[in-house]
Amino acid sequence: QVQVLESGGGLVQAGGSLRLSCAASGRIFRINAMDWYRQAPGKQRELVAGITSGGTTNYADSVKGRFTISRDNAINTVYLQMNSLKPEDTAVYYCNLVIDSGNSYIYWGQGTQVTVSS
Repeated sequence: QVQVLESGGGLVQAGGSLRLSCAASGRIFRINAMDWYRQAPGKQRELVAGITSGGTTNYADSVKGRFTISRDNAINTVYLQMNSLKPEDTAVYYCNLVIDSGNSYIYWGQGTQVTVSS
């Protein structure tokens, strides 16, 4: 079994920063892609940032230059550093991990609320 736990959301004023974490534990041979998604009320879930096992990153245009994704393979954790936050960044943020435990499966975190006040 694999467990995925997110942390780090909260309420912040515009221009502020938050750091999200997503840690996986259990029977894990390897974690391949690690992504962050977000879903705002009334909108579809969208990809915010992703990082491959080799460290290659990609970002949505709306967060480029403000958000940074990173990973620590030793502790099976992915981070999302969010700077210069805007009210439009308000959403529930989810991590998405492709985990190889003998077979590869996709795991979602439970979601963490990020609210940016103007």
